[in-house]
Amino acid sequence: MTERALPAAPPREAAPAPPVTGRRLLRLCGGLFAALLVTLLLSLSVGTIRVGPHRVLAMLFASVLPLPVMWTPTEAAAVLSLRVPRVLLAGLVGACLAIAGGAFQAISRNPLADPFILGVSSGAAFGVVVAVFLGVGPVGVGAVLAPLFGFAGALLAALVVYRLASVESRLPVETLLLAGVAVSLFFASAIMLVSSFVSAIELQGISFTLMGNLAPRGPAAVAAVAACLLLGTGVLLAVAQPLNVLALGEEAAAALGVEVERVKRTVFVAASLVTGAAVSVSGSIAFVGLMVPHAARLLFGPDNRILLPASLLMGAIFLMAADLVARLVAAPAELPVGVITAFCGAPFFAVLLRRRARRGGR
Repeated sequence: MTERALPAAPPREAAPAPPVTGRRLLRLCGGLFAALLVTLLLSLSVGTIRVGPHRVLAMLFASVLPLPVMWTPTEAAAVLSLRVPRVLLAGLVGACLAIAGGAFQAISRNPLADPFILGVSSGAAFGVVVAVFLGVGPVGVGAVLAPLFGFAGALLAALVVYRLASVESRLPVETLLLAGVAVSLFFASAIMLVSSFVSAIELQGISFTLMGNLAPRGPAAVAAVAACLLLGTGVLLAVAQPLNVLALGEEAAAALGVEVERVKRTVFVAASLVTGAAVSVSGSIAFVGLMVPHAARLLFGPDNRILLPASLLMGAIFLMAADLVARLVAAPAELPVGVITAFCGAPFFAVLLRRRARRGGR
């Protein structure tokens, strides 16, 4: 049987998806890109200083089109210097966390898997703190090295959780959550230990970063995150069809020719890479990787060939919208965006947990 002929196997809780067609994929991408552009324009327009969407568009295209200057210097500074880097970072981080969550849920066949709940974000945060301890700065070469430290910490945490939670090649909910809690607490303690050896100024920077915020970063940091997202997404899409087959169970997948262990290793590495990149610039932002893949699954079905790219785009939209709320709800002060995602995600997680409990853990 060829890979193309294999059916898109659904997880146990989802309905079978319609087959992937070019027209369906085009509609999906078109709809999500339109929503992404609307959210982007809204995020750039609204804030303490409100700028009309037509003036925002004029600013963005002034360098390539002969447009009249219809904005003030204050508006230009607010949009081009503050909001554009922040909104771009929000989109990249949201995309990273969402596609990582979708990948972890697919490989574990567990709907509660998420980088934050599994402790992978904590591992990545530990890697970033170690980078600060070693003198790796946020600019220049440090902007490239920080995501690599985050990747190493995330991969270590993911492997430990997998080893702790695995029972006869399965990842039951109870052991997965307990392993995630244990790993999160361990790395939280490790972060406190390392933080006690850094200077007061560095400690303040670490605390601010780990709160989960989207303070503007330099072009090098944004480019490093974008490169990690591009690489990780490419790898995950390459194994999307084997992930569909793995939903049938490891024995069935192996019988159908899937190299189970190779696929699992590939997914863990790629998902850890994008998680580490996101945490290196924003700290731990909870529940994006839990909520967004579920929403994408409800809208587009369980086929990972569509689910993963849909999660990526929806994650970018969600975090840009959450950041907009974080900037407006206590204006002129700003809340860490992690506060908004936690307020949304904690009830969502409770509902999922209660639903599984009523189904006897299935």
